Amino acid sequence: MVSEKQVERVEPSAAKLTVTVAQPTVREQYDKLVREYAKDVQIKGFRKGKVPINIMELKFGDTLKAEAAQRILEESLKEVFDEIEEKPLPYAQPELDGELDFDLEKPFTFAVRYDIFPEITVGPYTGLEIEEPQVEMADEDLDRELKTIQEQNSVVIDKADQTVTQNDIVTIDYEEIGADGAVVDGSRREDFVFTVGTGYNYYRVDDDVVGMKLNEEKTIEKQYGDDVDVEELRGTARRIRVTVKAVKQRQLPEIDDELAQDVSEKYETLADLKKDIRQRLEQAAASRIRQMKADALVEKISEGSQVTLPESMILAELESSWQNFVGRFGASEAQVAGFLQQQGRSKEDLQAEWRPEAEKSLKGRLLINRIMEQEKIEVSDDDVDAKLKEQAEASSAGFEEVKEYYRKQGMLEYLRNTVAEERLFDRLFEQSKIKKGEKQKFVDVVGRNS
Repeated sequence: MVSEKQVERVEPSAAKLTVTVAQPTVREQYDKLVREYAKDVQIKGFRKGKVPINIMELKFGDTLKAEAAQRILEESLKEVFDEIEEKPLPYAQPELDGELDFDLEKPFTFAVRYDIFPEITVGPYTGLEIEEPQVEMADEDLDRELKTIQEQNSVVIDKADQTVTQNDIVTIDYEEIGADGAVVDGSRREDFVFTVGTGYNYYRVDDDVVGMKLNEEKTIEKQYGDDVDVEELRGTARRIRVTVKAVKQRQLPEIDDELAQDVSEKYETLADLKKDIRQRLEQAAASRIRQMKADALVEKISEGSQVTLPESMILAELESSWQNFVGRFGASEAQVAGFLQQQGRSKEDLQAEWRPEAEKSLKGRLLINRIMEQEKIEVSDDDVDAKLKEQAEASSAGFEEVKEYYRKQGMLEYLRNTVAEERLFDRLFEQSKIKKGEKQKFVDVVGRNS
């Protein structure tokens, strides 16, 4: 269909495609469309399918030409995009550049602009200096893990006096009350369970429910400071109606050999369990330190590199972040948007805040992928299988079971890329100047949930 085509890069991450369709093809496609219409069109005075072409054109001429132009445009673009290297990004919609001039007696020429994979200029990535954090593991880190295991092996029982205190497990209904006295849309939760003192509830009402009794209802007035960890609550005043529906407590086992044996048959004594915990914490620290070194290296590489991100790529990343954000609420997108609106905020406000980090993340990923190409990092099927075996051993699952899971989830290629990145960073670390950083506490580097 296309007689001529020309592609030019008009920006580092955008292209302009000019397409020409010869006049005979234009006429052929138009006549074909007219014949299709003629089969079904009904005009007073003519039988269905028997309307003369000249009458058709007289009555529907502009509509037929507009539809023919659109059909030729779409089919031409599909043909050209299958052939050229400068393809539009999957989430980039080509936009018409200029007005359409569709004339049955002339060739049909049109142009579109669209986002393409950006130009990437990789700066120096060897010989860079980065710091390696030094982690100090203390007895308190081991004790904290033992405490977690103790709680995981506890028995939950109804509390005798049914009065809420710290560390109790409570079931509540809650809802936010607006200034007009009505329940704020999307704020109601029923049978919400949390442990008092953990802060694992949206409105952070732990201290407020202490002292409440079973079936008691209470309206809590909260004034949140700028340091609260829920961004949407900072600097706001809220009224939350809470009803206590159940009060339970944990009956903790002793931390001894018997507990170790309950955790797993492979432990005979508490000392065996402690040894395994220490090894796991050391592995977690090593993994986190490696990630911090990789992040520092990518940041250094980014500083000396040039990547012009197309807007459509950034918007797709922000949309992915939004969907993840909505997913954390366990509510519909409309409910989350409505809840934000009550706080005077919107999806667009959040995405504007996320944008700098999204751009940084995208740039880093693009650079790493380009460096992997330059360094010719290759990963064989055997390498992927070796990674799967590692994961199978760590999860006590069978190799074939793990591989089948990755295959069904369509994640084998993702795993291949993970192995490739690991190899790349092994190489880059060897070529970097790594100096020891300051000593830091385990929890400050790895966190509490290791």
